[in-house]
Amino acid sequence: MFGLFGKKIHTEKSAQLHTRLGAMVDPYNAQTFAQAGFIERAQVLGDTAEIDCVLDYPFAGFEAELTAQIEALARQIEGVKQVKTTLAFVSPIGSSQNGKPLPGVRNIIAVASGKGGVGKSTTSVNLALALAAEGANVGLLDADIYGPSQPLMLGCHDTPLVDEHRAMQPIMAHGLQTMSIGYLIDDAQAMVWRGPMVTSALMQLLNDTRWHDLDYLIVDMPPGTGDIQLTLAQKVPVAGSVIVTTPQDIALLDARKAITMFEKVNVPILGIIENMSVHICSQCGHAEAIFGEGGGEKLAQITQVDVLGRLPLDLAIRTDLDEGMPTVVRSPDSPITVSYRQTARKMAAVLGRRVRTNVYDGPNIVEEDSDAGD
Repeated sequence: MFGLFGKKIHTEKSAQLHTRLGAMVDPYNAQTFAQAGFIERAQVLGDTAEIDCVLDYPFAGFEAELTAQIEALARQIEGVKQVKTTLAFVSPIGSSQNGKPLPGVRNIIAVASGKGGVGKSTTSVNLALALAAEGANVGLLDADIYGPSQPLMLGCHDTPLVDEHRAMQPIMAHGLQTMSIGYLIDDAQAMVWRGPMVTSALMQLLNDTRWHDLDYLIVDMPPGTGDIQLTLAQKVPVAGSVIVTTPQDIALLDARKAITMFEKVNVPILGIIENMSVHICSQCGHAEAIFGEGGGEKLAQITQVDVLGRLPLDLAIRTDLDEGMPTVVRSPDSPITVSYRQTARKMAAVLGRRVRTNVYDGPNIVEEDSDAGD
């Protein structure tokens, strides 16, 4: 058998190549390439191995390492002298599994916490930017109607343009498509609204924004387990949720409540992010676990979900956000940014695995009568 340009296809060697590639374990989704279905083509033509792989998570920061691993494996096959490798990313479609898809968005990921003060918004913005740096089209929705913080963190205070269909164009910030109630109100204005008005405002921000071809829309949730969280679960096709916590016991307690809430409404938990895991001194570089150690791992074991990453407590993260230049943008090669990008990669890989295995049944929400028994 001959391939293009008359090169002979070695059937047996091609089978060996496919088997070896299929046995490779992806470090981010813990599956083999065969289980994940990443291998599009693996052939040996003459003395050349030609390999095409399509991954369901963005991997720009991992591409060189992965390519080297694949090519080293291919060269172990007798007679292979050259290797041509093509790697591509195609995002899964997870949002369609819960009701009507949101136009222009393939996957909605809610970033939540059971309490305030754990750095959820900081994590959301840097996580979104990390996904974009890895090669995805990413949007960021600030769902905190009472206390929107993303405009300040992104250093952007533009007003959205409204088209003839009364749809808002997302505000572009550092390559992200973003939307926040903070773009529509004065900084000093207090949102003195009851629950129904807040949830209505959230749905308008989500549905009336003209999102453009997003692989992922990151939703920065307000803290707690109230109206907005339930509205998101009931009416929005959420592909998965991420819980942000610190190692501190009281934060872990509230984080577990957030996990329980999402489980009750059958929104998949993609994993836990342990923020402020270790403090790094800006003067000497000494690392100290100010809020304790191992809390995220302990919570992951109890709830049987993944730890997606452990992020440091570093002065630069705070000062960068105060200046509207998140660390992933300001210091793209820093160890902090590497941590965010590895965390984002794993989050997207876990989502891809869940979509492939259909570990999702849709929402099952039962509203109880609060007046019963009065």
